[in-house]
Amino acid sequence: MVNETSTLAGAKIAAPGPRAQISPRVWKILGILVILAIACILPLGLSNYRLFQLTLALVYAIAILGLNILTGYNGQISLGHGAFYAIGAYVAAILMNTYNVPYWATIPIAGFVCLVVGFLFGLPALRLEGHYLALATFALAVATPQLLKYKAIANWTGGVEGINLLKPDAPAWMHVDSDQYLYYFTLAITVVMFVIGWNLLRGRVGRALVAIRDHPVAAEAMGVNTAYHKAMAFGVSALYTGVAGAIGAIVVAYVAPDSFDFLLSIFLLVGLVVGGLASISGAIYGALFIQFAPNFAADLSKAAPWAIFGIFMIGAVYVMPGGVASFVQIVWDRIRRMLAPARGT
Repeated sequence: MVNETSTLAGAKIAAPGPRAQISPRVWKILGILVILAIACILPLGLSNYRLFQLTLALVYAIAILGLNILTGYNGQISLGHGAFYAIGAYVAAILMNTYNVPYWATIPIAGFVCLVVGFLFGLPALRLEGHYLALATFALAVATPQLLKYKAIANWTGGVEGINLLKPDAPAWMHVDSDQYLYYFTLAITVVMFVIGWNLLRGRVGRALVAIRDHPVAAEAMGVNTAYHKAMAFGVSALYTGVAGAIGAIVVAYVAPDSFDFLLSIFLLVGLVVGGLASISGAIYGALFIQFAPNFAADLSKAAPWAIFGIFMIGAVYVMPGGVASFVQIVWDRIRRMLAPARGT
């Protein structure tokens, strides 16, 4: 009997060996590149209104990522991040309207101001846990719109009427209109903020935050400064939300106290839960949900849009209890295994 590995016409035929497999890291990088390519092409085929909605979704993604740092990774519940969003928006608006600061320069300033405010708020919040902390942050969200209407600072904030801004024009070399430029501008900042967040949360700081969330006593016994990390988590989380607020003010070209009521904080929390706790990509899915689901619900029912939106939330949590990011990861792993070449014997 002739063996399969015997010679055939003077040539030895070897049995097939194992084929090289693409690593999960390479698959992830390819997926990110494809998503970025699609994100760059989208403005070419969308109306200005849809493009405006997508730009706001990117803004919310930055804010939700900031909230995820605090709640998802560090375990501190916040119902008041709408206040930090408002502070960032008003810092940018006041600098642009009163002091003629370039719009792009207001973003890091707004982020720094919110970093300081968040850190200072996080210090007394160290004595609060669970629903007590949630109640304290909720009080901050409720009080902020009223404080922005205070007559003593109305010369800067515009009082009840708010502040009207001018949308920045696109550079001449880009050959795009204002809405397309703001989309690309926001997309670039979003990518930068997500890269910074990924490096922060995948490093020693991120491991310390997760350790404090899961086992605070053990983390402190291992030398982790829990007080510092929890306060800094508040500060960094507020920084992200403040940057989002500043960009939101530039994109909308208008700020007013009633635009930042407590529902904004609730929406950010909804986006966090639906997108996925302790998931960086979940911030994007959650932002898309809170931006487009209410509009879709209003299209389905003019009489009870919030009831439809509530059904969407319940359905998302029931079908994907780990969040959209977890569900997408499961589907992606199955697709990757199907596409990966089978190992030979």
